[in-house]
Amino acid sequence: MVPFQTSQPPEQVPELPILQAPDGSQVRLLLEGTRGAMAQFTLAPHQVSLAVAHRTIEEIWFFLSGTGRMWRRLARQEEVVPVSPGVSLTIPTGTHFQFRSDSDEPLVVLGITMPPWPGEQEAYVVQGPWVASD
Repeated sequence: MVPFQTSQPPEQVPELPILQAPDGSQVRLLLEGTRGAMAQFTLAPHQVSLAVAHRTIEEIWFFLSGTGRMWRRLARQEEVVPVSPGVSLTIPTGTHFQFRSDSDEPLVVLGITMPPWPGEQEAYVVQGPWVASD
């Protein structure tokens, strides 16, 4: 039997570690189950992530605060979309993607990863449309 899990808002749980994601954003793992995980990603104001792709996972993102843009490319599909609170999008397995914060507040995302993040070998750097921030 899988135990129930409950998490409090990240600002109320300071002991949740803040890690650096392969794309350069900060990530807090909120919950992890056997088939998926949920994390909060934060990109600082006016910063640009590295462009990356995932080998085995897919993600669903829901933007919580800030404004910016998201680039995605998979096979012959390619687009840049504006992102802001309330926007949701998918990142299918193998999609090249990059995101940027275009506002004075952090770009904060709630991300669902399926299956759970397998480790640092999962993401690899790709060529994106923007120069990543240092």
